[in-house]
Amino acid sequence: MVVLLLNLRLDGRQAYDYRKIKISFGADYGCCFVDLGKTRVMAQVSCELVTPKENRPNEGIMFFNIELSPMASPAFELGRQSELSVKLNRQLERCLRNSKCIDTESLCVVSGEKVWQIRVDVHMLNHDGNLMDAASIAAISALCHFKRPDVGIQGDEVTVYSPEERDPIPLSIYHMPISVSFGFFQQGTYLLVDPCEREERVMDGLLMIAMNKHREICSVQSSGGIMLLKDQVMRCSKIASVKVSEITELINQAFENDKLARKTSGKCGFAESMPLERITTLKMDETEVEMTDDTEGANDIAERAETPPQTVPSPVLPVPGVGQVGHGLKNTWGLEEDVDEEEEEDDEEEEEEDDDDDDDSVEEVPKPEKELEVIELSDSEEEEVIILNPDTPDKGLKNAVSTSRQRVAATTRKNVKK
Repeated sequence: MVVLLLNLRLDGRQAYDYRKIKISFGADYGCCFVDLGKTRVMAQVSCELVTPKENRPNEGIMFFNIELSPMASPAFELGRQSELSVKLNRQLERCLRNSKCIDTESLCVVSGEKVWQIRVDVHMLNHDGNLMDAASIAAISALCHFKRPDVGIQGDEVTVYSPEERDPIPLSIYHMPISVSFGFFQQGTYLLVDPCEREERVMDGLLMIAMNKHREICSVQSSGGIMLLKDQVMRCSKIASVKVSEITELINQAFENDKLARKTSGKCGFAESMPLERITTLKMDETEVEMTDDTEGANDIAERAETPPQTVPSPVLPVPGVGQVGHGLKNTWGLEEDVDEEEEEDDEEEEEEDDDDDDDSVEEVPKPEKELEVIELSDSEEEEVIILNPDTPDKGLKNAVSTSRQRVAATTRKNVKK
């Protein structure tokens, strides 16, 4: 609310400013893309011959369908009609069908038997707020751009001609109603035009006015449970008349550009990105970043940074075919075992100290300065232990080896005799 008090918005717009509007058409007639800021909508018009309604046998049928895809927002669920989609569908029908902007009697082929059914499918490609305004602009632009096939009648036979045989016929449109949305904050104290997705989350009420460039109001829809005064509605209608005239001129300019591109065999729709060999349809605008103080900041970070550790030397090859990794480095194997052994030794020393404190009267037994070394020799056939004299280890070792050999030979002779 502090931002509203300063007459500013999150994206830098004024209270009555619209976001940037871009209108483009596809390669086929009746395909329209509308970008309202980051909100992106696609409208596709199709037609087919059906049986008319019994109460209106001389009028065609208009059908509208708005699809909220999870691609536009994670809040939308596929294959499930939400409350928002129902509200948008009803508002779009009031804006276009109930306003009689299209001559439905011109869609009649055979009275009571065959009429054209015009279907308008609106797909939400990206949701960033104000879906209704983007959907109304895309729908009316696609209807003005659409052309139905020509029809020939011979007796009871109805023939539909292809575009190669006969030129398609555009729809008869009287006027172009466009919806303008207003968001209210603090019970109508503050008013914003074209609320974005973040502003829609915190607004108290929403007012949608559908109007054409002749300042004729086609429909009015209020939601949010907010009470509006007559002066507030009149002020919104005056603002809507100005915005509708600007958007209508933008739509007409888009039609002229599309006609010129088709006459000169220029590229339109998705084909525009083919020469560039890249897709630019969903390209986002670059964000300006302040980079004046980057050099000083980088130097400060480099000075305060620690020196990097030394790299491991390459393997040494002392002999062809043999590699040695980690030459000259400290061996860290068994560190945990050494730590455990040290802890065990400390525990033993503490236990010994406790025993000494308990038995102060016990005299200490002197230990010999040097313990005698004991050498053990084991034989696979006879397990015997031989203690050698440490003073003459060489002679004792020779005598022990000769004695063990004699015993093995004697044992072998006994086994042979048996």
